[in-house]
Amino acid sequence: MEVQTLKYPAIRNHIAGRAADNASADTMDVFSPLTGALISTVPLSGATALDEAVQAAQAAFPSWSATPIKERVQIFYRYKTLLERDMKALADLVREENGKTYDEARAEVEKAIELTEFACSMPQLIQGEFLEVSKGVEARVERKPLGVVASIAPFNFPNMVPHWTIPNALVLGNTMILKPSEQVPLSAVKIAELLKEAGLPDGVLNIVNGDRTIVEAICDHPDITAVSFVGSTKIAKVVYIRATSNLKRCVALGGAKNHLMVLPDAHPDMTASNVAASMSGCAGQRCMAGSTMIGVGAVDHIVNKLVAEAQKIVPGQNLGSVISREAKERIEQHITEAEAAGAKVLLDGRGAVVPGHEDGYYVGPTVIDYVTPDMRIAQEEVFGPVLAIMRTNTLDEALAIENANPYGNAAAVFTQSGSHARYVMDHANAGMIGVNIGVPVPREPFSFGGWNESKFGACDITGKSSIEFWTQLKKTTTKWNPESRVNWMS
Repeated sequence: MEVQTLKYPAIRNHIAGRAADNASADTMDVFSPLTGALISTVPLSGATALDEAVQAAQAAFPSWSATPIKERVQIFYRYKTLLERDMKALADLVREENGKTYDEARAEVEKAIELTEFACSMPQLIQGEFLEVSKGVEARVERKPLGVVASIAPFNFPNMVPHWTIPNALVLGNTMILKPSEQVPLSAVKIAELLKEAGLPDGVLNIVNGDRTIVEAICDHPDITAVSFVGSTKIAKVVYIRATSNLKRCVALGGAKNHLMVLPDAHPDMTASNVAASMSGCAGQRCMAGSTMIGVGAVDHIVNKLVAEAQKIVPGQNLGSVISREAKERIEQHITEAEAAGAKVLLDGRGAVVPGHEDGYYVGPTVIDYVTPDMRIAQEEVFGPVLAIMRTNTLDEALAIENANPYGNAAAVFTQSGSHARYVMDHANAGMIGVNIGVPVPREPFSFGGWNESKFGACDITGKSSIEFWTQLKKTTTKWNPESRVNWMS
């Protein structure tokens, strides 16, 4: 039997600074969604591999946490330069395993660099507090790391999302277990290699690959103190409940159904280009995608421009693939169901084929008008380059649709009216709001995080808010002067 040569070496876990033996683990094939070709294999690790990784992280924690933060960040300064040096190689990996366009993959790495830059500012952000609270009595508050923590990452941003957690958590003195998505394990290997080159001590970051089994083991492991998760709402709920029932801290980010409210006075060209980019960027596989547009009043002139903009988006050129054949089939089924339910398909992306990549997983840009709130496509996260358009007469009706959905990641309004924009900012029930911006992702130091069923747990996963999640407060009271008058405070 002919043995197929893999484009990339078989993935191995990264434990205590070196590639681990996968001999005892089952493996899963890894396919490139660009071509449908088999490119690697990934181990489906079990509890034994996780135990080894946790032990390595525990062994590294005393020395790493005792290293002054000003010294810890020096490693990440060096790491930032390595990310910049290897930008193309990192973007190529993202493109290969996720299916993004090269420009999208490069932008993902650029965001990872920004996240690393923010982590390097931590010494200026976590200065302790000190006060003489009574004569001769001093109180001090300091932030201390939690210990061994875990980060469970999704398939849609194999480079950026790990950087939501790795730089902040490690700079703050924790050691970590990273569990990348089994569909996109290549980028994590490169991240570990570059961190080691930058001087990160062995055991501070460990990578354990696997599927549901390893996620459950992370939630249950008694020596993991905190868990972050990014994925679907269904799984985020399960992870949050399981991790917190085991007395861990947990922040679990789920899915979204983001609504872009378009008013008749919106700038037509800017709105059309923004909405088209929001629904199709990263092939719609992001929790900040504008999957639903709500046209308020007479907006046909903008819808026409939107369709024209979407027609410029071509699979295999400026539109990447979706992650798998199953995803392609599911997305196309959403379109078919909406059409059967009475919606009007203005631009149909079903059956997209890219010449030379006929086995790739592509869905073309799709615009569907006259969707009603009762349709499945209006209620569920499609996670593809599909825009559903609903119609209302008033802004309040549009907000009612937005606020009735169970998610709460993002909402946006397109208008030239400051009062209308302010009204949406005040009344939209979402954690991230955009005004004439289709993807209102906050930049550092502002944190990323939604509301309602888009996020479970306290604190956000990035920015200043993440400091609260990855640290705990130590309060110290001291007295050195025995002659000082004693009162109730001393």
